[in-house]
Amino acid sequence: KITIMLNLNTLKSLKVFIALISSLLVLSKPILSLNIVIAGGTGQVGRNLSSILHNQNKGHQITILARNAFLAKAPARVSGDFGWLGESFLEYHNSVKLRDWDGGDLLDIVGCDWMGWQDDALKHADCVVNLVGGYTEQRVMACERIVRESLGVNPSAKQILLTMSDDDLKTTLKKNRAKKCEDMLSQNCPGSVCLRAEMNDIQGACDKIMELIDTL
Repeated sequence: KITIMLNLNTLKSLKVFIALISSLLVLSKPILSLNIVIAGGTGQVGRNLSSILHNQNKGHQITILARNAFLAKAPARVSGDFGWLGESFLEYHNSVKLRDWDGGDLLDIVGCDWMGWQDDALKHADCVVNLVGGYTEQRVMACERIVRESLGVNPSAKQILLTMSDDDLKTTLKKNRAKKCEDMLSQNCPGSVCLRAEMNDIQGACDKIMELIDTL
């Protein structure tokens, strides 16, 4: 009887020991921090997405490509023609930084420090999220620019393109431009993902993107 009790106690101790080791392994699992680039990230989806990434506390570094970083980080919005995050937003979300870029159109450059954005932003990116809107020819050029430069300096980066639903795009011209961007990405960037979301479903769009980022 004594021998049996000892064996049972030993078994219980082993179970406790195994549970403790398992807990320690979970706690010691390394947190993977990522370099994430968001083109067109000064809109509502970009603001929400960068905030979610920052608040994960995983050490992610988020670079937002903006046509005018100076205006995007101003204390108050001064122009409706350009995206805006604001000084207080960037101070709180200190893992988020802005980078001027040419947006695909050298005739539309408005930032003062756009040269070299490819090496600064794309070269070490783990993931590139394209949120450029407008659905004008400018968007097509911006998409082409991101694809071409990514293939040149960092072809292994995960490419994600977010597009509004056809119901929101409405016109055939905008639908064709959206499809052109999606085809461009899927044909040139293996492993890329093209997402669709409703225009006013900001959280839903971010959730779809985060599902992909969390798998990296």
